[in-house]
Amino acid sequence: MFAPALLERLTLVINHVLGSEAVATERLRPHAGRRIELQFTAWPSLLPAPPQLAWRVTPAGLLEWQGLKPEGLADLQVRLDAANPALLMARLMAGEPPPLQVDGDAQLAGDINWLSQHLRWDVAADLERFFGPSVAQQLHQAGRAVAGALRAAVRGAQGLGERWRPRAPE
Repeated sequence: MFAPALLERLTLVINHVLGSEAVATERLRPHAGRRIELQFTAWPSLLPAPPQLAWRVTPAGLLEWQGLKPEGLADLQVRLDAANPALLMARLMAGEPPPLQVDGDAQLAGDINWLSQHLRWDVAADLERFFGPSVAQQLHQAGRAVAGALRAAVRGAQGLGERWRPRAPE
């Protein structure tokens, strides 16, 4: 019920970030009409299945969400290991890029990879537009502190995972 609204908002945020950098839309324009699909692999069976995530590149170099039941084959399939969704979200929130498996159009994959490595959301500038410079600076600092705490928590969780992993008999 909430998935369409959430995915439409996610698409708006992605397009906002893409539109803030001319090089991003320039990289995507040649791929107009191509379809990108994001799939979650190893999703826990106890959780509700995630919605289908598919976008089509527009002639403006932005993305158009394809709805809950996208039609047609994807030109690029991006697979994300989601065996532990909480850890995955923590890593994403902390700014760590997740390991991806990519299949499909090599040129489109190269451009998407470049965007994922170089494109960043300038949250501080957006906050300043809404709240003014002094409030925006405080909000941005608070957000950076939360992101730092998330990074530390992810590192701690990884360390615990290593310690709890069964050791092979010698």
